[in-house]
Amino acid sequence: MTWQIRDVMSPGVAAVEPMTTVARAARLMREQNVGDVLVAYDCDLFGVLTDRDIVVRTLAEGRDPDTTTVGSVCTRPPVVTLTPDDTTDRAAELMRRHAVRRLPVVERGGCPVGVVSLGDLATADDPRSALADISRAHPTR
Repeated sequence: MTWQIRDVMSPGVAAVEPMTTVARAARLMREQNVGDVLVAYDCDLFGVLTDRDIVVRTLAEGRDPDTTTVGSVCTRPPVVTLTPDDTTDRAAELMRRHAVRRLPVVERGGCPVGVVSLGDLATADDPRSALADISRAHPTR
């Protein structure tokens, strides 16, 4: 079954500016219990920073998270996005094509309004699937 993104996305977004330190972004991720933050100036989406970016592009390269900016390690433009009116089929196709697990959702004009994840799609497609169960589980700290 195909859904509109607005019906399955996680509304609201954790966002930081490009000059924010990786350490500050990591703390925000912990506080918000998310695996990514959008990197933006107001409604201008600059990139996406994931927990994997922190590990691979910062820590594994020996960079200091207290001085490294998210703008220097995040996934950079062009950022693949969806609108709330897009479909889950479109989201799955974009995730497959670009090998990503999360997509920012933006309103007209590019203002971020949410994020849709692979887990969101799994839950919408088959609420009894293993991935849906895992996605709904409360993460351990």
